[in-house]
Parts: sequence; structure tokens; C-alpha cells
Amino acid sequence: MKCIAAFVTAALLGRAAAAPPEPPTQVLEKRAGPTVTISTGSIIGSGRVATEAFNGIPFALPPVGPLRLKPPVRLNSSLGTYDASGIAAACPQFLADSDSNEFLAKVLTTVSNLPLFQTALKVSEDCLSVSVIRPKGTKAGDNLPVLFWIFGGGFELGWSSMYDGGPLVSNAIDMGKPYVFVAVNYRVAGFGFMPGKEILSDGSANLGLLDQRMGLEWVADNIAAFGGDPNRVTIWGESAGAISVFDQMALYDGNNRYKGKPLFRSAIMNSGSVIPADPVDCPKGQAVYDQVVAKAGCSGDADTLACLRAAPYEKFLAAVNSVPHFWSYSSLALSYLPRPDGKVLTKSPDVLVKEGKYAAVPMIIGDQEDEGTFFALFQPNITSSAKIVTYLGDLFFHSATKSQLEAILNMYSPWVWDGSPFRSGLLNEIYPGFKRLAAVLGDCVFILARRLFLEDATSLNPNVPAWSYLASYDQGTPIVGTFHTSDILQVFYGLLPNYASKSIQSYYANFVYNQDPNNAAGGTSRRSKIAENWPRWTSQDRTLINFFANSNGYLKDDFRSDSANYLGANVASFYI
Repeated sequence: MKCIAAFVTAALLGRAAAAPPEPPTQVLEKRAGPTVTISTGSIIGSGRVATEAFNGIPFALPPVGPLRLKPPVRLNSSLGTYDASGIAAACPQFLADSDSNEFLAKVLTTVSNLPLFQTALKVSEDCLSVSVIRPKGTKAGDNLPVLFWIFGGGFELGWSSMYDGGPLVSNAIDMGKPYVFVAVNYRVAGFGFMPGKEILSDGSANLGLLDQRMGLEWVADNIAAFGGDPNRVTIWGESAGAISVFDQMALYDGNNRYKGKPLFRSAIMNSGSVIPADPVDCPKGQAVYDQVVAKAGCSGDADTLACLRAAPYEKFLAAVNSVPHFWSYSSLALSYLPRPDGKVLTKSPDVLVKEGKYAAVPMIIGDQEDEGTFFALFQPNITSSAKIVTYLGDLFFHSATKSQLEAILNMYSPWVWDGSPFRSGLLNEIYPGFKRLAAVLGDCVFILARRLFLEDATSLNPNVPAWSYLASYDQGTPIVGTFHTSDILQVFYGLLPNYASKSIQSYYANFVYNQDPNNAAGGTSRRSKIAENWPRWTSQDRTLINFFANSNGYLKDDFRSDSANYLGANVASFYI
């Protein structure tokens, strides 16, 4: 397990180590570089070979002091002449449970506390910003479509500068489909998704989602000055970012309008969609809040929330990070995530879908074939069916009965060759039951949750198109297969410039332009036409496109149907 932990640590922290130098924080009077004037000032960016970048543009007041654990407050004061040529500051990160004795947690806690790590990421509570990358020479009035990126990280970690959209924009230029890329920074972990009855009564739930929404409003107000078209915005996210994309569709019962216009017209969700969840003040959420309060030394205060707001940064960060992290035994039983609050996210997302209370826009949604493998690495003691049932009941699904948990588990064969990574035969069983648990976690949280969402969405809105996929391009990777987040390497960074990477980016560029991955019209050429037609997903024709490394195929979206049907019929018992 230490080898696996080291692999995961390197994969996660390698991004931070590769971060570009910290930018200057002072406001500049004069500096060479592309300049864009918006309502709050003149923004100076940096030029690249084919693109121009404007990083870390503030859109809200710093959420510090009395504004900590409060909804974002729009920045209306002048920035003057603002240097946006460096990297955007990262919001405070939750990389590991600081109270854990697990090996990986100790390593990540140690590394994340190093001054070098904090400096490289420019970690700060003053982190609410957007970054814009556009084709070089783009100017106001060009009205290019906009791709708005929401990063993932289990709602516990992540930052906008982790993902450089420059290569994506450069590839889009080469395909004749230039667009403007925008990445939003939002608060994560206890800074952005603190639960508890105190948070609920204060009106301060789901702050990370509100940060994202204000970032979208900034785009509506300002992106035209950068050459983007505020009427042609596609929101895109991976993992927690994809869950956030649906949540943006469902916020305020589906009202995505700002100043009379929709904030976005289409959506892309990679490895995430609807996560049925208990309310902000549910017992599990309250336990998280109480743990943070105790760790911060606020238990004796009459107003514990005011105490948390007044706590020194380091003390509050340590308290927030004292609960279980997803890189741990608790896995996807997240401590921090969006939960219904009755106002911003009025009900559990699955209920909002069934009631049609979401912005129904054309969408692409899909998964990696082996979504659950990474999240089953940390439970080597769960080696029997009884232990899996206990694990799922204690940590994940508190409302499910033992018989319900046994029923869903029994739909997954205990035989090694049936588990995930799928189609790997007798290989990759790193502990007894690993592949079975990986299959259950991957399906319940990602793969089958996607199908259930599509069933409801296409039934309610049959005229709103949807396209879905299953990625298998990393089949054969030891232990993890085509694992969760592998699409970041394949699609976002294009580290393997194979057929899968090129075709997916082409489909996405077409979608950004035309709300249809098959339509190559527009732009400066038609080179983004793909040989394979991507069929729409409908309740009658449930066809997925199946991405392999060097080809694309088709797959009927009816695998593991017994599990999907059972989860759909009993969804109220499987809230997180």
C-alpha cells in the first residue's frame, strides 16, 4: 500500500511542483503585455506563442475576517491597472486529514505545510478570481464562444492554475474553432462547503457554488471585452467540477438567468452529475461542523460560527482539515460537498431533476470505465461481503437498511474477473474484494448515477439533446485501469496525443460552437469534423460512444442494469 500511496502522492503533488513562478501581487502603473479594460480596471496579461493569458482577476472581496464563511461579495471597487501575468492564488487546500495516522495522510500533511508548497501555489483566503486565456490577437467584438472550466478535487482541493487551458485553446485554433477559455477559483473544503445547522441558519451554505455562480456573472459582465460572447457560454467540469456543473444547472430551482439572460447555454460533465445528498444540517454534516468547532477551540463559545470566523488562519485551516479526507479510508464518503439548504440548492439534486427544476441545456456527460479504483485503494481490511455492507452503511448511506445494502452488493459478483478494473481477468486484485468494492463505488457515485440522471432528463425534456460516453483508453493500466481523473491527462493536457485525445477535443470544440459534437460548422475551417457520428442518448436509443486509445466505438448503455434499476427505485435510501 505504501507504493500505491507514493504513486498517488506524486500524481497529486507533481502538479503543484510544476507551477510557474509566483506573480507579483502589487498593482502596476505600467507594464508591457496585452491589456483589456473592464469596469473595474485595466487588466494586463502575458503573451504566449499562440495565446494570451490573464490570470487571477478578482471578482469578489477577500472572504476573510467577518466575510469568512459568508457568501461572496461582488468586487465593485477599482483595481486600477492590475497585473494578471502570473498565476492565480489558490484557495486554502485540504490535501489530507491532519489528525490521521495513515501513511498517505502524513505525507500529504507534511508536504502541504511546507513553505515551498504554500508559496508555489500562492495559497491565500483572498483567492476568488477568474483566469482568461484567449487566442493571440483576439479583441473586443470578436465574439468567440466561451468555455467556462470548473475544476474538480472532491470539493476538498483544487485550484484554477492547476489546469492550464493554453494547450486547449491552441488546439482549438488549429482545428479552426477558436474560443475563449475561462477558469474560476472557488472555495473548497470547510472554507466553501461547511455543513451544520449553524451554517444553515446563517444562510452560508454551499459557498463554493456561489463563488462559481459569481464567476459566471463576471463572465456575463466582462468577457465581451476579452473578445468572448457572453451569450455562447458552455460550462465544463470534471469530477467535483462536473457535479458543480449540474448544481449550476439546478441552483435556485434552475434559474440560470442574470440581468435577464442565461449565464450558459450548454454543459459538459466529465465523471460526475447528480449526487443525492442529505441536507446541510443532517447528522453527518453536523458531526463535521462539531469536529471543526472542537478542533478550533470554539466549543465553549455561545456563537461558535463567529468564533470560527475570528480564528487565526492557521488554526482554522487545521480545524477544517481534521475531518476525514477522500484520499483515506473514508473515500467518497465526503466530509465536504454540496448539500440541500432550501435556498441555493433547494432540494437534493435527484429530486430537482425529477421535478424539472434545473436549466435543461444541451449536454455531454460521461465517465471513465474504472471510476472506482482509486477510491478503493485505502480499505485493505474490507475483505468480505459483511465488511463491505458495514462499511457502506457506516460511512456512506446512513438511511439504507442492511437488507438494502446487501441487495445492491449481491448484484456485484465476488469473482475477481468481474470487478473493476473491468475486463482485466484475474489481475489487479491487490487485496481480497478490491475489484468488487471498486465496481460498487464507481457505479453508485459516477457511472450508474449518470445513467439514472439521463433517464430522467431525456424523459422530461426529450427535445433537449444529450450525448454520453464511456472512456476505455487506459485499459490495461495496472490496478487502476481507465481511472478517475485519467481524462484530465488525456483530454485536458493531451499528454497522450492519440486518436482519443484528438477526437474528444474535436467533439468538444464542435459542441462549444454549435451545441452539437457532430456539427463542425463555424470557426475558420471544418477540420474538426470527426469520422464517427456520436449518437444522441435517448430513452429509446441508449448508445454511448466508447473512447479507446486509437479508435472510437459504440456501446449500449444497459450494462449492470439490475444495479441501476435498484438504485433508481431506492434512491432515497442512498443519499450521501
